[in-house]
Amino acid sequence: MEKIVSLTKRRGFVFPSSEIYGGFANSYSYGPYGAELKKNIKDLWWKKVVQNRADMVGLDGPILLNPKLWEASGHTEGFNDAMVDCKECKKRYRADHLVEKATGKDLEGQLEEMTKVLKEEKVKCPDCGKSNWTDARNMNMMFKTQMNGFDGDVYLRPETAGAIFIEFKNIIDSMRVKVPFGIAQIGKAFRNEIVAGNFIFRLREFEQMEIEYFVDPEFKWEKMFEEWLEFQEEFAADLGAKKEDLRRYEHPKEKLSHYSKKTVDIEYKFPFGFSELFGLAHRGDFDLKSHSDASGQKLEYFDAQNNRRFTPHILEPTFGLDRSILVTLVSAYTEEKLEDGSERVVMKFPKKLAPVKCAIFPLLKNKPELVGKARELYDALKSQFMCEFDDNGNIGKRYRRQDEIGTPYCVTVDFDTLEDDTVTVRDRDTMEQQRIKIEELEGFLKDNLK
Repeated sequence: MEKIVSLTKRRGFVFPSSEIYGGFANSYSYGPYGAELKKNIKDLWWKKVVQNRADMVGLDGPILLNPKLWEASGHTEGFNDAMVDCKECKKRYRADHLVEKATGKDLEGQLEEMTKVLKEEKVKCPDCGKSNWTDARNMNMMFKTQMNGFDGDVYLRPETAGAIFIEFKNIIDSMRVKVPFGIAQIGKAFRNEIVAGNFIFRLREFEQMEIEYFVDPEFKWEKMFEEWLEFQEEFAADLGAKKEDLRRYEHPKEKLSHYSKKTVDIEYKFPFGFSELFGLAHRGDFDLKSHSDASGQKLEYFDAQNNRRFTPHILEPTFGLDRSILVTLVSAYTEEKLEDGSERVVMKFPKKLAPVKCAIFPLLKNKPELVGKARELYDALKSQFMCEFDDNGNIGKRYRRQDEIGTPYCVTVDFDTLEDDTVTVRDRDTMEQQRIKIEELEGFLKDNLK
């Protein structure tokens, strides 16, 4: 994990935010290559979920929403984590995480029991090593803010789903959708929770790719639930995850939310162990009924064919975008020892996700005819592919730089190019080189970057 964190900063994928001011806890910027990788993952998800499906539509809802929404959904009262403070060093921790790590017991939601275990078992503070704890207490995880012209607290949304539920009526009134159908959204969410390391795995400001899929309450949902799980596993494979690094975790009935019929997490084997990547829940009709009761608006679907009116049930597949990026980085990171005894680090991204698809090199920087021809080729390709022009250092060093950012193909313009209009194309994964005519290069890249 340390190697990946170091590489992502050095090569412009992910930067610790506010570093010139001493940093800001668990806040990161996606650098030039990270922004491209992020965009490619979002575009792939949107294409698979919305563009390629006739039963899905998209939405882009606001971050600031009427606070009544969060009252109706239960977030205002019930969206809490159990916090505990070390009286010695003043550090704050998730009480349930401390207890589980020390004893193996899952006491989430049981404040008195967690306090008892922390004190009786003399659980040590991870920071100072002392055992002097406050009582465990609940703290709401929503960020509060104020809005001009509005009396009372306004919240940054803790999840993207709320915007989907409150636009359900507008969607069925304006679009020709028939149950079953889904609404998909990509967007930021904010949770003021205790965050303990692990890079971009857990952030207070994060991005979700989320679907609310509406079904008839009489619909036999089990088969579709399994299909969504399989889709999530397929998407993880698209990110580069190996099958053996994925597993399913079904939440036990006693741990389910009161409205959930079934919840399953897709977990990935990160360097720090198996942890949740994606989730899938059957939410029943809780959300639409809650917002219908609170707003006085009927959030129902009319089945004209059977002359029925009903409140749909919801299947909710969720995909964490930042965790998807982390999976892609972890899966791609490769250290190789070469035949000549040297070593290289290469990011073996799936080619369709690679931030840069093609790098264009002139063989020598001090030969204007080579530089000019390479620039001409770069200008011709850059509108079709994310390309990079590089004439700095020897060819070997340029190859290594492109390997570390995961560029699938490097194209070198040399003296033979000036004679026969062919270039050397080097493959990232095999390092094999072949001569290709310039007129065939665009077709070659289109065929091999799928």
